[in-house]
Amino acid sequence: MLRGDKVGLRARHEEDIPILRAELYDDVVNASRAEGGPWRPITPGSKDPRLVVDDKNQGLVQFSVVELDGGTLIGTATLWGIDTHNRFAHIGLGLLPSSRGKGYGTDVVAVLCHYGFIVRGLQRLQIETLADNAAMLRSAERNGFVREGLLRSSAWVMGEFLDEVLLGLLAQDWKQESKQVKKQVKKQAAEV
Repeated sequence: MLRGDKVGLRARHEEDIPILRAELYDDVVNASRAEGGPWRPITPGSKDPRLVVDDKNQGLVQFSVVELDGGTLIGTATLWGIDTHNRFAHIGLGLLPSSRGKGYGTDVVAVLCHYGFIVRGLQRLQIETLADNAAMLRSAERNGFVREGLLRSSAWVMGEFLDEVLLGLLAQDWKQESKQVKKQVKKQAAEV
C-alpha cells in the first residue's frame, strides 16, 4: 500500500466494487461530471471497466483509497493515459460523498504524485478538471500543480458545455516543492 498522511492507496478488492458503484457511479450527476463520456447504467455483476482492474493494461493503474485510521474505503484514485515513452500520465480521483471536504483529496493527489514520479519515474503529471471543481483545483494546486490552460466548452455535462482547467506538474518542480516543505517543517521544529 502507498501511504500519505491521511490515506492509503491499495489494490482494488472485490468487495470495494459494489460500494464504489453505488456511491460514485450510480450517482448520475457525479458520474456525468467525472467521466469523459455520458452516464449509462451498468448491470450489477458486469465487468465495469471503471471499477474492475485490468492488470494487463499498462496505461492504467487503479487504486482504492482507504483511510489510514481504520482502513475504511473512501474512494478511488487513478493514474491513466500512462505514456512510458514521453513519461507522462494523467491523475484522476473520486471520493465517496461522506469523505468529501476532509482534506483527503489533497493527500490522494500527493500520493499519486509520489507514485508517478518516484515509483514510475515519470516526468510530467497532468490533471483536467471542470472549471467549477474548486475541491480538485485546490488539491492540485496545494501539491504544486500549475494552471496551464482553459479548455473552453470542452466538456458536455448534463445538457450543457462546461470549461475545463488543464493543470500540470513536472518532476523537478515537485521535487523542489518537496524540498521547500521539508525545510519549512525543519524550521518550524527548530522554533518550537
